[in-house]
Amino acid sequence: MRMEEIAAGPLLNLIDTPADLRKLNKMQLQQVCNELRQFIIDCVSVHGGHFGASLGVVELSVALHYIYNTPDDQLVWDVGHQAYGHKILTGRRKVFHTNRKYGGISGFPKRAESEYDAFGVGHSSTSISAALGMAIASKYKGEHYRRHIAVIGDGAMTAGLPFEALNHAGVSGANLLVILNDNNMSIDPNVGALKEYLTDITTSQSYNKFRDDVWKMLGMLPTKDFQKLASKIEAGLKGVVSKTSNLFEALGFRYFGPVDGHNIIKLTETLKGLKDIPGPKLLHIKTVKGKGYELAEKDQTLWHAPGTFDKITGKINKKVVTVPEPPKYQDVFGHTIVELAEKNPKIMGITPAMPSGSSLKFMMDAMPDRALDVGIAEQHAVTVSAGMATQGLRVFCNIYSSFMQRAYDMVIHDVAIQKLPVIFCLDRAGLVGDDGPTHHGAYDIAFMRCIPNLVVSAPMNEAELRNLMYTAQHDDNQLPFVIRYPRGQGVMPEWRTPMEQVKVGTGRKICDGHEIAILTIGHPGNFAVAACKMLAAEDIYPAHYDLRFIKPLDEAMLHEVAQRYHKIITVEDGTVVGGMGSAVLEFMAQHNYTPEIKMLGIPDAIVEHGKPEELHRECGYDAKGIVDAVRAFSSVQVTEIVH
Repeated sequence: MRMEEIAAGPLLNLIDTPADLRKLNKMQLQQVCNELRQFIIDCVSVHGGHFGASLGVVELSVALHYIYNTPDDQLVWDVGHQAYGHKILTGRRKVFHTNRKYGGISGFPKRAESEYDAFGVGHSSTSISAALGMAIASKYKGEHYRRHIAVIGDGAMTAGLPFEALNHAGVSGANLLVILNDNNMSIDPNVGALKEYLTDITTSQSYNKFRDDVWKMLGMLPTKDFQKLASKIEAGLKGVVSKTSNLFEALGFRYFGPVDGHNIIKLTETLKGLKDIPGPKLLHIKTVKGKGYELAEKDQTLWHAPGTFDKITGKINKKVVTVPEPPKYQDVFGHTIVELAEKNPKIMGITPAMPSGSSLKFMMDAMPDRALDVGIAEQHAVTVSAGMATQGLRVFCNIYSSFMQRAYDMVIHDVAIQKLPVIFCLDRAGLVGDDGPTHHGAYDIAFMRCIPNLVVSAPMNEAELRNLMYTAQHDDNQLPFVIRYPRGQGVMPEWRTPMEQVKVGTGRKICDGHEIAILTIGHPGNFAVAACKMLAAEDIYPAHYDLRFIKPLDEAMLHEVAQRYHKIITVEDGTVVGGMGSAVLEFMAQHNYTPEIKMLGIPDAIVEHGKPEELHRECGYDAKGIVDAVRAFSSVQVTEIVH
């Protein structure tokens, strides 16, 4: 189905801004919700994207924009997976088919894209802090007409930042509403004590009876009476169900709920009643991720972002494979850690809420007592790994590269300073594609290579990933060990190779050449291999070296390169500012070599979203970009190796 064949329903078609939505009467809102949900299903089934999260908050999206005067009232969505309905209601329906496509709109709220996107997001757990900052600023500026709303899921609430924000907000007096969207899911099922706590609130019979009675009364009262009764309600709530209400109230919030997040009439009435209650408030709503699409409700992890699919049958479109294909790097990691753990009882696995994405799920299924999901808590994941390492365990801590940015202090303070041999597997290194700048793993080479006591490596293929994992878990390795690898497929259909220990700090010569040497780190080495084949047709033969380690560098290999080649091209899938190319330049300067050096990689700019191959091309380090750089660098064709 082509995008132009997808039409909005009759009411949704009238809504270009929330002001249009507010012209409707309350009894039309259910139809708007039905049409909005169907529009999301129609669009995502054809064009892909995040799915279940937005379906789960259709009613909330409509209710918020109906009751609040956005964009004057400022609405912050946590993470942003669930913001499709919000985007469609705020002027982007006609361009929604470009969502997550190269040159199109972002899959996440983005300030530069719309005045309705009050805060740019992509990583979890930022919404309460951001909305609180806005509320404090509005109070200071005397903008008392503004309301500030943060929508956060129970999964995002497991991180540390929301509790820091709640602790501050409770004593700030700021006009802030936190909406806790409780669906017991992030990408994978939620874990931890907070999940059990929210379940207790939801299932408490005494609490729910009291709550229902209260909300029935409030539904019959005007707003001013609602406000007058608020303090009495709080006192009664504490007396009847102190166990379930004390967490948020102890932090200074007025707690309301739980409320059915799919009852649009109840939601609008509730939000209207809360709108003019001053100070920090928390509304707890219960929703179902994937609501309205049966398959997405039943398998919420699969339908978080399923790709394109047949909306009638639910069949997810998969690439037709006629020959064996290389696996995803994360799957190689997942199977290899199980293989290693079967032989090494010291091995443990840790992930912060990404067991499926990182493929640690394989180990969690095979060895549930040795693989742990600690929730959306990257800092905790690093430090708990460090604690385990003090007891002699070999911990593989698997964190997405961009998420590791949150745990940087822990890597330095808790791991590197103490020389604890934690093994960090940084998934999604490099340009990840459709998720865009919040998720690109652009900076880890630069921010890891400056830390003392750290080994930093990147495999060029699946066999090298297995070898590096095998090397890192050996007892003779006593340093923290970083292994970074990209999202998506490798290059080896037959990837289950015997594992070999690699000498730390050694690279590989892929081929000899003339005049120019190409130095690569990680997966882009395969782009260089392809480039060298293309150049051979023109009788241009650059040498190619795979560094394999960015720290420590293979100095013997770099001396060889500097002495044999007077032109060098470095290629990396990380920022060129402080990255591998910078490391090579530093080495050359320290040893008084003066080759011409051209660095290819991610530029000193924010790279937007698109398919990885589109972004590699844009940044100029795909095979064609390397060919162009070699051609531009090759002043003459030399027929013998330069000595």
